[in-house]
Amino acid sequence: MSGPAGSSRSGPSDPAASDPRTVRADPLAVFRRIVPRDRDLLALLAEHYLLSTPQIAAAFFESRRTAQRRLTTLHRLGVVHRFAYPNPEHTAVPYLYTLGPVGLQLHPDAYHDPDGRYARAPRSSIERARRIAASATAAHLLGVNQFFIDLLAAARRPSAGTATGRATGGARLVRWWSEQHATDVYAQSGIRPDGHGIWRAHGATVGFFLEHDRSTENLPRVVAKLRAYARLAEFGPRYPVLLWLPTAEREANIQRLLAGVPTPMPVATAVHGPDPAGRVWTLTADATASPGRRRRLNELPSDHGPRSGTNPGRYDH
Repeated sequence: MSGPAGSSRSGPSDPAASDPRTVRADPLAVFRRIVPRDRDLLALLAEHYLLSTPQIAAAFFESRRTAQRRLTTLHRLGVVHRFAYPNPEHTAVPYLYTLGPVGLQLHPDAYHDPDGRYARAPRSSIERARRIAASATAAHLLGVNQFFIDLLAAARRPSAGTATGRATGGARLVRWWSEQHATDVYAQSGIRPDGHGIWRAHGATVGFFLEHDRSTENLPRVVAKLRAYARLAEFGPRYPVLLWLPTAEREANIQRLLAGVPTPMPVATAVHGPDPAGRVWTLTADATASPGRRRRLNELPSDHGPRSGTNPGRYDH
């Protein structure tokens, strides 16, 4: 995940770079026009399906205007597809981007259906884009992706003082796996996280599993998901399960529900906000012992687990 933080090129200076006629004359020309930052973006779209203009700008660019210019070029070259959902309020909505024909050529093994892990591969990039646009999970995907984009953006910020609560100094998102990726790797336990990441900041490396809550499930069902994580803790990593909740009231209700309940995997809660790396997390174990205590993401307990065949996703760096 080092690309977003380290790449700064906005694209080639050759005017032909944004001229589709060049691509028609030389079908290989487009591949020479794809710069490292574009490749980092395409890798994210291959695994995480779709990102909005503001999300891409936050992860890769210094301004939204610069992002829009480059994305327009990539769209014209067939590197990405873009679409926008109708807005009943008739206000401007950002474009959403997915892999285009060129992007899919570079990532032929991209995840291809957010609603069906075992669906047949699409015949074309536009079929893949249609599946994503029509998915009932698209809004959920964007919410999950926003969490990780905010971490990428935090890693790009200059080092901040500890008084701000932000964990930016030397920070890096070193792993970002989608639900389908993490579910496949940890299939033995039966977990289905919305995402899995490893965050490094201030000398600590913390793995985590994200459960992005939108109040669409009752609280007992949310808590029931922890049983699979308890199985994983027996033979795999012991990473905190992050319950990312839409309201303070829902967070308080979950904390009450879990009060005094032993959880083999650490569980932390926080309310949706722009800085998931910051001092926003409450461990369920802290709720009773240290009421009101909030931790940064890099301060949560984390254990990469044993080096064994039962822990295939172990982080060893």
